[in-house]
Amino acid sequence: FKLIVENPGKPVASGLKVTAIVEYYPDSEEDLHDRLLLLIEEDIVDIPLLGLIPCCYLEIEPEINFGTVIVNSKIINKEISITNHGSSPGTFKLLYDGVVLVNIEPTSGVVEPKTVKMIEVGICTDVPRIINEVIKVELEGHDCTEIRIKAVVVEQVLKVLGAPHGNEVKCIHFGSVYFGSSKTEQVFLYNKSPECMDWVAILEDNAAGGEMGTDLQKATDAFLGDLNFTSNARDVDVSTLILCIPNQGTLLPYQRSTITLCFSPAKFKRVIGLHDVSAKQDYVLFLRFEAVGSKGGFLQTPSDDDTPLRMNHPPHMELALTGSGLPVMLTFNPGPVINFMDCFLDEQVEVLCELRNESESLPVTFSFRKTAHFHISPKKGKIEKQSTKEVIFSFSPNQIGVFKKKQVVDIIGLGREENNSQILKTKSFHQILLRFIGVCKSKSKNIPFKINPGITPMISNPAGQFVPDDTGQCTDIAPVAILKSTQTQIHTHQINRNCKNDVLIPLLNDHSASIVPFERHKKYRTIFTKTESYNYVDPQFSYTDFEQLEKEAHKECYTDYIYRFRQRRLQKDASREFDAYNDSINIGLKPADGLISPKISITDIHKEKLHLRMLPLDEDCLLTSRKLEAIGSKSSSEEIWNGLNAVPISAQEKEDCSLTLTPKQLHQIHIGPSTINFGDVCVQSISVRRLHIINNLLVHIWVQIEIEPDELQQTSPLSQVVPPLSKAYIPVVFETNTLGIFQKSFTYTINNGNTGHVLVIAKAVSVELELSAKELIINPIPGYLAETEFRRTVRVCNRRNYSAEFSWKPIITDKNTSFSIRPSKGFVEPYRDLECEVVWHPAFHCPDTGEFNLCVHQGNTIKLKCLAKVIL
Repeated sequence: FKLIVENPGKPVASGLKVTAIVEYYPDSEEDLHDRLLLLIEEDIVDIPLLGLIPCCYLEIEPEINFGTVIVNSKIINKEISITNHGSSPGTFKLLYDGVVLVNIEPTSGVVEPKTVKMIEVGICTDVPRIINEVIKVELEGHDCTEIRIKAVVVEQVLKVLGAPHGNEVKCIHFGSVYFGSSKTEQVFLYNKSPECMDWVAILEDNAAGGEMGTDLQKATDAFLGDLNFTSNARDVDVSTLILCIPNQGTLLPYQRSTITLCFSPAKFKRVIGLHDVSAKQDYVLFLRFEAVGSKGGFLQTPSDDDTPLRMNHPPHMELALTGSGLPVMLTFNPGPVINFMDCFLDEQVEVLCELRNESESLPVTFSFRKTAHFHISPKKGKIEKQSTKEVIFSFSPNQIGVFKKKQVVDIIGLGREENNSQILKTKSFHQILLRFIGVCKSKSKNIPFKINPGITPMISNPAGQFVPDDTGQCTDIAPVAILKSTQTQIHTHQINRNCKNDVLIPLLNDHSASIVPFERHKKYRTIFTKTESYNYVDPQFSYTDFEQLEKEAHKECYTDYIYRFRQRRLQKDASREFDAYNDSINIGLKPADGLISPKISITDIHKEKLHLRMLPLDEDCLLTSRKLEAIGSKSSSEEIWNGLNAVPISAQEKEDCSLTLTPKQLHQIHIGPSTINFGDVCVQSISVRRLHIINNLLVHIWVQIEIEPDELQQTSPLSQVVPPLSKAYIPVVFETNTLGIFQKSFTYTINNGNTGHVLVIAKAVSVELELSAKELIINPIPGYLAETEFRRTVRVCNRRNYSAEFSWKPIITDKNTSFSIRPSKGFVEPYRDLECEVVWHPAFHCPDTGEFNLCVHQGNTIKLKCLAKVIL
């Protein structure tokens, strides 16, 4: 230690200071101690001086907690810090030998003074498990310490909970429902996982134990006799029976959403001889809720082949749905033809009818439509099961004649909307027809006549002799009968036979009304000679020319209004009809409306059936397992490799690849396997596995791969546009120069939006050869002299994927060796064998044993022991 200071000669005034410098110059690696004395007046202050050797002080975090994560074949990394608080660099080393494979980078190194070193620790989420592992840490200057790694890897779990209590349910019983009507039940779909989840509902129409339209209460023999109906029911689209609203969506972590299930039974047509109007049809179906993207074991490949194997379904939640379809059994007594008694005008005839609901489980709600001349009381109502209700039918005619009317009885219930099947409303789902027959007769009335005393009244018959007594009932205005002149030629004068067709002819008794204003532009002629009749126009009562024009303009205004209203109504009807057929198949055209059907050959029948089965894959339709399987088989057979674009080029490809895919569409895209296991791979070798892409959609998709590990950089292409209903693959190339276990994941995206992960596992090993035997006994060849030669072969096997270079090196002893091997060196191709011949050359005092080392270049070494057995 050296003190540099200038001691003050005078006292130090208040507010001033004196500076002293202490220098430390160590000349050996040891801790030094000294002291510095400070004299202040009569006080002495002892200041200790310490000179310490520079050292490191390392500190590391004791725990890494990944929390709860889901299984998605992804490597999850977290960083842990090693801090050096000392003044010299410090070394560290991490040792791990646990059961669960953990990636640690780096495992050793040096931490500079006053710096922090980050260590990356990664775990794999390939299988569900609880991780609680220990990493041993050796820090310079400290005893061995530990780091605890904790994580809980869980499956994406969907739960179906009952409403409103929230208990888990496995089956929904809809009970009995009328054919054509619907019944709804609500459940909750619960995401019991810590991450956001896309889900989709799939109706299993080929599951074991499913029933469609079978009466489960029938006897065995009756059921066996109805097998034809059962086979026909299997071909029915079951997506029309069950409605799930919504049938796809996204759930946040630990969120639950309300799902509405609708059961709409449809009566299947039976073959002739098995038709039963009152037959009940039972249904047992299974609805599966799947998490989109959780196909861990759905598409896997064996280690020695690239052909995809379809495994079991991914984790899902299955919900059973049961229900029965019943026909409406409403009977009328009397009925269905009801005859009313004959009656006269302004009279009323009533018939009492008894309505009976024959159903044993469901009530029925009815409503009668309006029918002219007939009245019903009550017009609507509800009849409980096995009950009756009386209704009065009344016949009250408004005119004379025979009336035969069809009375429609609507059965009211909850049903689907025609234009939108996801909308339910109260509607008429079934109609019953009744026939009403009634006769209205006219009353006969005798009118007595008396002789006219000579005074002709205003109104008289043509003879003018008789008048009725009830003349007081006549009106003041005499009726004028008008006939077309072309309809009669009686007594027509010769000069009037060419009169115009639009001329009107009055009857004889129109003289009293002859001064009534007629239409100006019409002519009237007599009925016999058709001479032009006198037409008087009274200016007091007739229209002027201007008033006549105003009347025509006013009439034209209403005519235009009615015309426009009709055109608007026709446009609405046409638009409604267009919307009904506006889909991907009909494209707004009414089927068979002037179109000529294409000619279909025998080879196109299978394609046509497949296309029809693909129709329900619309966004509003529920997916079914049979349709997915049919389309999947079609896509798997259309494998494409050459000619695929790396980026969208055509206008159609750009439009399709810019779409944001829904969970239902993503469920129809299979990219796998989710785990690519290369197995044992030799260093410096190249191994290839296929990543299969199956596109079951009717649009193009764009798949892009993002690879970070250096060992997978040879993978190409990293982008592909896959056509509709086809299969392609991307070759994943693995190459490494480092021995050990490789476990990394890469990411792929679909249409630049949806993301998935693929886990790559490999074990990098050195080249290695095996011998068929490590000890070889050589016997003489039959037919040759014993002292001539002894030969035998040994097989060298290469069970790895890289060519192995080898050489035989004899182990020389004091007695030398009398054995030789051919070939003495060479190569063994991957997965091949090579026969090597061992020859013993007998000689005087030659050894009968020898040893060779099979030395593999940059590989293992195996010792072969040879023994010659001489038979005397």
